[in-house]
Amino acid sequence: MLVSLRRYLIAGLLVWLPLIVTGFIIKLLVDLLDFTILLLPPAWRPEAILGFSIPGAGIVLAVVVVFVTGVVVANIVGRKLVSVGESIVRRIPLVSSIYGAVKQVTETVLTDGGQAFRKVMLIEYPRRGLWSVGFMTGVAVGEVQDRTERDVITVFVPTTPNPTSGFVLMVPREEAIELDMTVEDGLKFVMSLGVVTPLQSPADAPAPVARGQGKS
Repeated sequence: MLVSLRRYLIAGLLVWLPLIVTGFIIKLLVDLLDFTILLLPPAWRPEAILGFSIPGAGIVLAVVVVFVTGVVVANIVGRKLVSVGESIVRRIPLVSSIYGAVKQVTETVLTDGGQAFRKVMLIEYPRRGLWSVGFMTGVAVGEVQDRTERDVITVFVPTTPNPTSGFVLMVPREEAIELDMTVEDGLKFVMSLGVVTPLQSPADAPAPVARGQGKS
């Protein structure tokens, strides 16, 4: 009786838990993006026009704002305006440091030429004999490269289950193993506490079942 009850409870959790967590995360993102509605004048907001608020309207507005901004900065006049604005921001002491760091990270991650979060790496961390999954975020140059006198790369090792925090490590290139799994699979592996293991190695793939076999 207890075994059957436990089996039914686990079966129910397997259905509801992913749905609840997914719904919670989506609601959190929707509520966060809905704050972009505050960019509109009060008379232009949905509750003023329709008499009630529309959940998710902030997402549409955010997409429109980003798209229009991209169209504007894609031409010479737009790039000139952005350049003038950035020159003003970079003259503000504290703001310039924060903006410059965020700008550089954004360009590295989003541009096609950047190497950040393009490869999943396997490194021995936090000590020899223990392995951690990380993401290559760049190639160390300048003082780090000169002082170590080794070809090192920068690897971000995320924490579990929150991949937004972690450790930045300078790893000799020959001591880092590049994995075949995609960045998405690597994030799934980290966020699932190692439960979701990507099937990438051909040796791990199940043998094909010949036609006619498997039937009694």
